[in-house]
Parts: sequence; structure tokens; C-alpha cells
Amino acid sequence: MPATPPQPRRTVAIILLDKVVALVTAARRVLTGREDVSRATWLAVVAAIGVLVATAVSVVGVLRTPEKLTPVTLDPPPSVQQVGAAPSDTPRAQARPALTSPAVPAPPPTSASPAPPTEASTRPTPTGATAEPTAAALSADFAITDNALLSYGATVTISNPGTVAAPRWTLVVTLPRESLRISGVEGAQASHDGAVWTFVPDGDTAPVPGSASTQVTFRVNGSLTGSAPEACTIDGVACAGLSD
Repeated sequence: MPATPPQPRRTVAIILLDKVVALVTAARRVLTGREDVSRATWLAVVAAIGVLVATAVSVVGVLRTPEKLTPVTLDPPPSVQQVGAAPSDTPRAQARPALTSPAVPAPPPTSASPAPPTEASTRPTPTGATAEPTAAALSADFAITDNALLSYGATVTISNPGTVAAPRWTLVVTLPRESLRISGVEGAQASHDGAVWTFVPDGDTAPVPGSASTQVTFRVNGSLTGSAPEACTIDGVACAGLSD
């Protein structure tokens, strides 16, 4: 017997087309046999068949021209060595020099401003000036002016032999007894410590001008006999006119 010729191999495209045709034929038989099928149903069936036909045609076209499809290939992931190592032909990035602002010259040092001159420094220093003259030592002259039964009056004249006024002075009169009192003092202020009486100038008798004199008068309560002053000094210098 002669060998049976081999059946041609059916491709996927032919199988899809056969299925579409069988589906269209079956739908047509079902719809044709029914009388209550509306027009809308026919349109829906026709649209579905059209979609199936278009899909089948697209699939067939793709399967017949597989060379038009561009295969998509994915690169293999880089290995650890490739990630860590830099390509040899890629120049390394050169380190850029740090941007520095232009140097600003430092301001010149300012010298400390001199301190304002004090009152003492503004005074000119005298050169070759002589020292201020001092007042000369005063002298005093004691005198009894009047003598009464139980008292007597006395006057002490204080003289300045120099040319410079004497600002102050101290007159000391020592009586023989503490019971004796001095009253009526003029030209001075008096105080005593026992029998020693001290006189200092008041506003009218100080200072004593140069080449001038001033007087201090007072009265001693007691008889001149046995109550005359025992001593009289002016700034420590003995008065003249006091009898021994």
C-alpha cells in the first residue's frame, strides 16, 4: 500500500481563524432560529464578532512576521567588582582648589590716644623760680593800761616785722593763781586751762599784715599786787614789757 501522505501542520493562526468562523456560524444559527431577537442584540453580536475577527487577524499577522518584533534584552546586573572598580579609561576627577576669599589687609595698629592732661600736668613747671616767702616771727609787747583797786587792764600789741602777712598766731598768758579770771577780751578769743590763758585771733585780727600790728586787750580781776602775769609768749616767743 502506498504510504499515506502526511497531513499539513496546522498553525496557531489557522486554529484561531477556525474557532472564529465556528463561533460566528453558531451565533448565526442561534439568532436565526429565534424570532424575538431585537436589532440591538444583532448589533451587539456583530460587534463582538468583529472584535474577535480583528483580534484573530492581529495575532495571525504577528505570528507570520515574527522578525518585525524587536526583542528586548536586559543587561545583566553589574558584579560587585565592577561596581567597586572605576573604569580604567575614565580620567579621575581632579580635585578643585578651594576657593579662598582675597586676603583683607589688617588695619594699621592704632596708637592709644594720650590721656587728657590733668590739672596738675597743665600747670607750667616754674624754672628758676624762688620759693614763696614765709612770714617772719611775730613779736608781742605786754603793757598795763590802768590799775584799779580789785582789777587792772592789760594790752598786748602783736607786731609783724616782715613783709608777708602772718595768717595765725597764738598768745599765751600765765597768771599766778587759778582763782584769777580774765574778762572783757577784745581782738581775740580766749580760753584757759587752770591759770594758763590762751588767745587766738578773731576775724578782725587775722591775718597780721606785713610791717603792721594788732592789739589784744583784756582785764584781770584782782589787785595788781600779787596778780601780775608770770609769763607771756607769742608763738612761743616771750613778750616784751613784762616786769620780772
